[in-house]
Amino acid sequence: MMRSDPNAIDVPRFIQAHGLHVPIILRPLTTDDCDEWNEVRWRNDDWLKPWESGDPVHGASMSFNEWVRAMRRNERNGTGVVFAIEHHGRIVGQISLGAICYGAMRTGVVGYWVDERCAGHGYAPMAVTLLADWAMFDPSGPQLHRVEIDLLPENERSRKVALKVGASYEGMRKAYMFVNGQWRDHESYALLPEYAPNGFTARLMGE
Repeated sequence: MMRSDPNAIDVPRFIQAHGLHVPIILRPLTTDDCDEWNEVRWRNDDWLKPWESGDPVHGASMSFNEWVRAMRRNERNGTGVVFAIEHHGRIVGQISLGAICYGAMRTGVVGYWVDERCAGHGYAPMAVTLLADWAMFDPSGPQLHRVEIDLLPENERSRKVALKVGASYEGMRKAYMFVNGQWRDHESYALLPEYAPNGFTARLMGE
């Protein structure tokens, strides 16, 4: 990637760790993923709709290819990155790092979803730790100090993921995010480097 912006994200071809008991990889989505991503996402529409956030000002949805182009712009600007979660060559979910701030804060917000058929297999916690390790510890990543997970109070599955990866609960954010036509309160959890000096993936695996 041509790094015209000093904060441009040098997106890796994939992120994985060796010896994982949950053998997933994270990789950037491309226009070639259009059909497969759409099939997985729309098959899970009812499963994901209660948690779906949106922009109340610029709410018109983009086509997949427009969305991919927007991802590339965000990567060049250093504001966000989106990865497919892949298991044995098949897309089983998605994870993103967005709302990235640099300077004195160096923070980002993680969002994730997993195919309902794959829920409960540990894909989401492993994806979060892989992403957090890259974002905070990898010299090629954005070198953040803080990675945040924000979730609706009724989203028990997402809360279990946040707790499993070792994120600390920091409180409730009032009217924090626009979800299904409403500004909703969100529980806020955070990962900091000192919580896992050897990496969050290693800690998740019990190393």
